[in-house]
Amino acid sequence: MAYTIDDSCIACGACTADCPVDAISEGDIYVINADTCIDCGACAAACPVGAPKEG
Repeated sequence: MAYTIDDSCIACGACTADCPVDAISEGDIYVINADTCIDCGACAAACPVGAPKEG
């Protein structure tokens, strides 16, 4: 199941650089494309506020 980013996202961009499949895009908060996400957890490890959660 793909990761999702919750409302605690501070839009810092730390997660995007660590995503190996470029599944994260910027909006009001960052969003993970569920079809592209490979469920690796790199975004969760990079996030300073713990916004990415397993789906």
